[in-house]
Amino acid sequence: MKGDVMKGNATEENHVMKLKKFAGNALFFALLVLLWQLLYTAACDWFSWAKPYAIPSPMGVVECLSRLLTNGTLLAAIASSLLRVLAGFILSVLLGTALGALIVVSEYLANNLKPLILGIQTLPSICWVPFAILWFGLTERAIIFVVIMGSAFGIALSVESGIKSVPPLYIRAARTMGLSSHRLYRKVIFPAALPSFVAGLKQGWSFAWRALMSGEVMSASMGLGYTLMVGRDLADINQVMTIMLVIICIGILIDKQIFTRVENHILRKRGLLQK
Repeated sequence: MKGDVMKGNATEENHVMKLKKFAGNALFFALLVLLWQLLYTAACDWFSWAKPYAIPSPMGVVECLSRLLTNGTLLAAIASSLLRVLAGFILSVLLGTALGALIVVSEYLANNLKPLILGIQTLPSICWVPFAILWFGLTERAIIFVVIMGSAFGIALSVESGIKSVPPLYIRAARTMGLSSHRLYRKVIFPAALPSFVAGLKQGWSFAWRALMSGEVMSASMGLGYTLMVGRDLADINQVMTIMLVIICIGILIDKQIFTRVENHILRKRGLLQK
């Protein structure tokens, strides 16, 4: 009975903490929107520093969001972008994992291929757009190519870093127990490097999402990047701001609800994070 009461109290405290956190977040964003409205009013009405069509307003963004949702444009754009980034991200994980593993097992590749990967990783994703257009034309493959080039090399470096961060004591103990090289990687190295690998996937996802927008601005089909460019061509600054906010929200949502949850689950199982 006493244990049930303590458990109930802990659950209630956890619920209260979540409510306080939600209230704090809501207050922060409400103040942010209020500040945005004040800046818009000051710039366009009070001091006439700018024209209303040149600065997005909170109400203009809300009206644009409602319009894009009503006519189905926004949902279709989100679906198209998510399908593209998913295809590109899966291929990036496969390619990046293979490159990272090759760097680890081969000293020659580590000395020669890794500096090249580091150099390529510093390139902005937009640099790959001309190659994509020349090689694939204005097609879905061109956009997916930009996504792969934008994220695969970051994942490769994360895989290499994660494997090399495995404590040598684990490897020596496994070899002492007679594990073969194949079982050593499968039973010891890969599981030990899993937290770093998931962190690399989070980083790779952010790179892929940004690269997708670089690829979609050249596309003549539906997508968030294309919808953003339509807003630019129509001089609709509220549509541009609306799509930017949608891109930010989707990126944060997927990071928090998928990658962060997986990462926290792994850390809890290993006792590295409190439940």
